[in-house]
Amino acid sequence: MITSLMKFAAAAFLAMGTSVAADSWTLDASTSKVAFGSVKKDNIGEVHSFEAITGSVASDGSVAVEIDLSSVQTNIDIRNERIIEHVFKNAKSASLNASIDMDELKSLSVGATTIIDVEGVLSFVGANIDIEAEMFVARLSDTQVMVTTNDLIWLATEDAGITAGIDKLMELAELPSITRAAPVTMRLIFNLDEQKAEAAPAAPATLAAVSGDPGAGKKVFRKCKACHQIKEGKNGAGPSLYQIVGAPAGQAEGFKYSKALSDSDLVWDVETLTAFLAGPKKFVPGTKMAFPGLKKDEDIENLITYLTKP
Repeated sequence: MITSLMKFAAAAFLAMGTSVAADSWTLDASTSKVAFGSVKKDNIGEVHSFEAITGSVASDGSVAVEIDLSSVQTNIDIRNERIIEHVFKNAKSASLNASIDMDELKSLSVGATTIIDVEGVLSFVGANIDIEAEMFVARLSDTQVMVTTNDLIWLATEDAGITAGIDKLMELAELPSITRAAPVTMRLIFNLDEQKAEAAPAAPATLAAVSGDPGAGKKVFRKCKACHQIKEGKNGAGPSLYQIVGAPAGQAEGFKYSKALSDSDLVWDVETLTAFLAGPKKFVPGTKMAFPGLKKDEDIENLITYLTKP
């Protein structure tokens, strides 16, 4: 349960970093809260939280987030001690170290909100865990951002690898049951570092090649993620789309293309990508790509803008 909770806390921090182009941001522990619930004896619900959370996003996009596991607060001292010993295995903290693109999205204006997808890697009790989440971000002021989870989160103890620890809690407390899935809520507030506030650069208003919305394009890309990645050299069922705009077709290293595409002599500029994304098999007869195409011109433009981003 706690591992998964940390995944989403770390993801929230990443969301802040990618949403607001600035030099550095610091978590405001006094106004932030991470809480989770549990149910024992089938019908007794309780709320727990962590009292110590720290974190920062540096100007180069490096992320460091930490939750003090010993700060868990269940309002019963002996239960706090048992969770720390048997569930957390006396680990002092869970931490995230990652790198993010500070210019991934345009800066939010004051009062504006957005929903973004974020990814990262979490270290928890010796394990490295890939994370992915959808976060709601609100710009409260020029120097403050609020991040929350976009949907209700249910966390399973089995997924977190702490089932044995929960079993031990039941034994020590002589309880017939403790729920193996818990709801989590988060409110994370981040402040722009004062010495950086005046110097914070604005994200570019548009991209040179196309004028769509890269944030909306990232959402369109969800339809492509089953087969494609945009990381260099990462092929899946389809080829990597890393720096695809401007590249010759059929050239991703290590991917076996259809003869129709590899012999096409196409260059993936805005015009050819637009035609291909509207109807792959119509534009390149014989392509192995099964996707039927995007119906909306706006989705195509936004997707190309997202793929064109630095």
